[in-house]
Amino acid sequence: MPQHLAPEREFTMCFTSTPRGARLARRLVSHRVNDWGHPYTTPVNETLTLITAELTANAVRHGHVPGRDFHLHLTQTEDVVRIEVTDTRAEKQPPAGPPATDPLSESGRGLLLVAALADDWGVTPRRGAPGKTVWAELRVRQQGHPRTHRAALEPTELDLLLATASLLRDDVGSRQENAGRGGRRR
Repeated sequence: MPQHLAPEREFTMCFTSTPRGARLARRLVSHRVNDWGHPYTTPVNETLTLITAELTANAVRHGHVPGRDFHLHLTQTEDVVRIEVTDTRAEKQPPAGPPATDPLSESGRGLLLVAALADDWGVTPRRGAPGKTVWAELRVRQQGHPRTHRAALEPTELDLLLATASLLRDDVGSRQENAGRGGRRR
């Protein structure tokens, strides 16, 4: 975030570098954004939650260092919400632009989603320690709607977004994770 723009609201937290930590980060961002005036079912909340899901999943999958957590920093200025996810793995950098993916592959679309949904995104070195911060920004209005007017997505991009969003449902991971515990969610 540019130094001259002081955040109106801020949220910082550390999470375990596990799928459960990524899910918790996504949920907390959704709750925090709701508290900041962007209700759960608004495009702003849903977009920021999906961006958070992708960035945290990437931190767990590609930035994981055993015994190290990832950090999430969320800020809102008057018209921009910025999500920063920091991990401790410096040698695994995301590509400069979203990579081309195999249409039959079940993974590899996270940065495509971030690029399609965010107004801006990028990668910076982690301050004061090894690692990196992947960030994304979304321009918003207080009423909970994106300020920018995006062009309609191409059908292939829309199909990609829908397919990836369906993979993010909690029930899929929770059912597999809890199958040995009588199927009850904790």
